[in-house]
Amino acid sequence: MTQALRHDSMRARNLGVVLGEVRKSGPISRAALAEITGLTKTTVSKMVGDLIAAGMVTESGAVRDGERGRPGTAVELSGGRVAALGLEINVDYLSACVVDLTLRVRTRCAQAVDNRTASPVETMSHLQKLAQKAVDEAQAQGLFIAGTTVAVPGPVDGGLVHAAPNLGWHDVRVPDLLDLPAEVDNEANLAALGELWFGSAPEDFLHVSGEIGIGAGLVVDGALFRGARGLAGELGHVVVTPDGPACRCGGRGCLEQYAGQDALLRAAGLGGAPGGVPGGVPELLERLRAGEPRPLEACERAGQALGVALTSAVHLMDPGTIVLGGVFAPLFEWIAEPARRTMTARLSSMRHTVPELTVSRLGGDAATLGAAGRVIHRVIADPYLWRRSVYGDAGASR
Repeated sequence: MTQALRHDSMRARNLGVVLGEVRKSGPISRAALAEITGLTKTTVSKMVGDLIAAGMVTESGAVRDGERGRPGTAVELSGGRVAALGLEINVDYLSACVVDLTLRVRTRCAQAVDNRTASPVETMSHLQKLAQKAVDEAQAQGLFIAGTTVAVPGPVDGGLVHAAPNLGWHDVRVPDLLDLPAEVDNEANLAALGELWFGSAPEDFLHVSGEIGIGAGLVVDGALFRGARGLAGELGHVVVTPDGPACRCGGRGCLEQYAGQDALLRAAGLGGAPGGVPGGVPELLERLRAGEPRPLEACERAGQALGVALTSAVHLMDPGTIVLGGVFAPLFEWIAEPARRTMTARLSSMRHTVPELTVSRLGGDAATLGAAGRVIHRVIADPYLWRRSVYGDAGASR
């Protein structure tokens, strides 16, 4: 391993500035990098050399900066060395993906499993095996995993999942149960970031993640809004009918009881427990396309409940766009119109228009991609991060 990324604050800052500009503007010449960043050409040349040695950027041919002078050598991000691992724990599945520095997905895998019947230790054991499979496939491609983020369906504080009602978890410290260093974040937050980085969402939007539970992530000016304690976005527990059915959160009439995946399947006559009824969402889609009344009525009711909850979200947060993801993506054709109609009826007296409802391009992959993308964005901001993850802090002196 080279000494390319010795750690001192100024050097680390300059590396981050140069790598960030390459990500933003590349392919780009060293001369253009110097002009944009305000660093000297000598400093930029040294930083680029270090980043090439570290496998983070590559030279890709000639590029002309203007009408005069000789063409310079173009520098761009390299996807051949540094990568990130994204993991997701959800109620009825586990998933993993590896994304390289250019945000290209290099491998992904998933496992259907009912995590409600398993202890946290059992669930994390299954996740560990899935993670190892993804890491092995990445290493076979010559990639090094710079870091890992785990998405979980519940509020998270410093790696501690205080409560994930749909999993039956309380005060579970996820990193302690994994045999690899990892950060942990809420699934809906990471799904919103996945939509921002890998999808087609604008810089300001509300992402609604529809699974067995329902969460939301608000992105404002390209950054995630977390709230005072990082617990914002629990849309699934917005009350749509005060005297409605009991919810696992302890309340009644929550959105999840009308528009969550289990609730939808039950209302459509397809059960609702993972593995309990063959087909699940795919069978629901088949019956919707066939025009069966009960599934159509279930989606109509779910869309109306979603519209009620989103009306409250619009009053509070005023998003310009609402992106429906998770199981709401394949069901968009049947969910979106009743939701839009309900929002229009409730908002039209105060607003000329309601926020645009769009479908996620990523669907159920958004959170896993966002988890991996979070690591990549941290590495680009601090290129020394990946070296620390190989050697630890002592690696600075190597």
